[in-house]
Amino acid sequence: MTYAHTSAATQDSPQSRSLFYRKICGLPTFVDPATGRIMMSAGSTGAVIMPSDLAQRVKVELHRRNIGPSPIIGHPRAGTWSYLIRADMHPIGDPAVLAQLWRARVVVVRDGDIALPSPGPDNQVARTWIVAATTPFRPSGTTVLSCVREMLDATPRHHGPS
Repeated sequence: MTYAHTSAATQDSPQSRSLFYRKICGLPTFVDPATGRIMMSAGSTGAVIMPSDLAQRVKVELHRRNIGPSPIIGHPRAGTWSYLIRADMHPIGDPAVLAQLWRARVVVVRDGDIALPSPGPDNQVARTWIVAATTPFRPSGTTVLSCVREMLDATPRHHGPS
């Protein structure tokens, strides 16, 4: 049995995982020939990247609202999480909202490439699944950003020494 398990594990490659992401999860992935990493072209699916402490609170709130499970990529070295979302939000035009998100280190990715966790040795653990993508479900970007803003608004602000 150990041999079969080891054999199956070695058959998981960036190409087979990318195929799983495309066929089962509906993610537009490809394997970057230069790095061997699995990438996803943003478009109908985007990402909201934020510090992990804020992301954990957002995860709890989305769960409380029965939204999810949301696919979330962790970036251990950067201390951030990326929520994969439906890119259904309108551009943020309010300068106050943009400033709030910028100060909180929240980034919305609507185009370009997003790196996904890949099988195989990763000595630096650049990306890992917090909640793995296993279905086509992605939460609404509008909902995730609304939840982020609620968490930021609920965070007590420190105004210096008392």
